Amino acid sequence: MTNPKLLLVEDDALILEALKYNFEREGFEVLVATNGRDALQRARQFVPEVVVLDLMIPQPDGLQVCRELRADPQTKDIRILMLTARDDEMDEVIGFNLGADDYVRKPFKTRPLLERVKALLRRQPSEASASANSVSIEGIEIDNSNHMVLVDGAELILTPTEFRLLWTLARQPGRTFNRYELLDCARGEDANSTERTIDVHIRALRKKLGDRAELIETMRGVGYRFRPSRAN
Repeated sequence: MTNPKLLLVEDDALILEALKYNFEREGFEVLVATNGRDALQRARQFVPEVVVLDLMIPQPDGLQVCRELRADPQTKDIRILMLTARDDEMDEVIGFNLGADDYVRKPFKTRPLLERVKALLRRQPSEASASANSVSIEGIEIDNSNHMVLVDGAELILTPTEFRLLWTLARQPGRTFNRYELLDCARGEDANSTERTIDVHIRALRKKLGDRAELIETMRGVGYRFRPSRAN
């Protein structure tokens, strides 16, 4: 079995070398680029399984690189993890709307970042390409392509993590997810998240769902599920 191929796109030389060393030590074949132009060229030439992409690279920036990778049939299914030093949630929303699979803020710890990349590799290709991009259930409409949720026709504003938790649970009503699975699927806002962080996000999500909060059920000692349909 060949080593997974990873493209590391970062214009800070110290971060680039440190990450390259650590990913190679974990068995990755690492390609590097320091600007958007070279990143696109290497992605199209080598088609890596994962791209770790700094948002603030030059010529063009990380958002444009993400947009072009998703638009190209050759690279559209590559898993993309974005890095940014900016503390702006709108960057996350834009990045996810453009097709990023995960988002980590700097400064970050290397080990959690490595585990996040490994989690992306564990996802099935069908999950990465998101062949089904919408869910309609119990009066809730979720549009994964446009990062939009409607409840009885009214838009519900969620953070990226809340959105991904709702998307994950609502796609498989009745299935219980443990907290580790939800960390992998939801890919929270903090690289240092633990499974207990999920409880905090679930509470916030339930509060925003209002009278539909009961649709997200706690499975004591295990995790959470979206309530199975009672119509049968």
